[in-house]
Amino acid sequence: MQTNNTTQKRVLITGAAGFLGSHLSDRFIKEGYHVIGMDNLVTGSMKNIEHLFPKKEFEFYFHDVTKFVHVPGKLDYILHFASPASPIDYLKIPIQTLKVGSLGTHNLLGLAKEKKARFLIASTSEIYGDPTVHPQNEEYWGNVNPIGPRGVYDEAKRFQEAITMAYHTYHGLETRIVRIFNTYGPRMRLNDGRALPAFFSQAIEGKDITVFGDGSQTRSFCYVDDLVEGIYRLLLSDYVYPVNIGNPDEITIKEFAEEIIKLTGTDQKIIYTPLPTDDPKQRQPDITKAKELLGWEPEVSRKEGLKITYDYFKRILEKSKA
Repeated sequence: MQTNNTTQKRVLITGAAGFLGSHLSDRFIKEGYHVIGMDNLVTGSMKNIEHLFPKKEFEFYFHDVTKFVHVPGKLDYILHFASPASPIDYLKIPIQTLKVGSLGTHNLLGLAKEKKARFLIASTSEIYGDPTVHPQNEEYWGNVNPIGPRGVYDEAKRFQEAITMAYHTYHGLETRIVRIFNTYGPRMRLNDGRALPAFFSQAIEGKDITVFGDGSQTRSFCYVDDLVEGIYRLLLSDYVYPVNIGNPDEITIKEFAEEIIKLTGTDQKIIYTPLPTDDPKQRQPDITKAKELLGWEPEVSRKEGLKITYDYFKRILEKSKA
């Protein structure tokens, strides 16, 4: 742990008030870094980081990264996690989603170049679109509809990877690219439109569980602590090309809904609604690179992670009712 303030490393984390950004802020403070969190709170929440404000190792900037970004003093690392991440958000604010992926990434790459900071971009499994290769490895280029409703998010992430690699190639900037697969854990928003929080909130409130399509589509869920560990290792590695970080334990959405019902001890029915446009039929990461390059693989079982997440959601719902 770095405790000497004269040598303490400084890291800027955008999207710091979001689900992943807040957990990353926790991790870097734990490792002895000075964390500068930045967020415009469009989808993030101050509740996720309020426990950090008393710490001298944390400071917060309320700022939209699509505008010019300035941070005084040295920066050793920049982690760009500012972006709407759920369909309910990016379908509601499509232009802002494209802007944070393009203008925001450009601004932060410029800042990284000025500060000579290492830059890590949060890409996503959505760059693979509705895949024709299974499981998805980093060499697969994807199957994305650029003008479909999900294109605003998918193409923003693909652009982020392209401009990040261009800065590495042309300017010699130190860059890292993480492709994040489905992740869950405490601080997820109950109303963010994704399967896991939706299933939990429906089960806890005694509502029938809504599954899109026939439930045969698959996802692979990674607990947030495992994901953060993978990102941390990637940042400190020497590898500049994309790396998948996710849990390869694949499950159908129908089976997943049944797991939630069993865990919550409820007896809801599963009801089926039409599948959204361009919704991926399969999602499973090939994590061979992460294992070989980073010595990383997930450690938290889905059973264990879901129990922790369920307890969190239960507390949140009880508080909101009180």
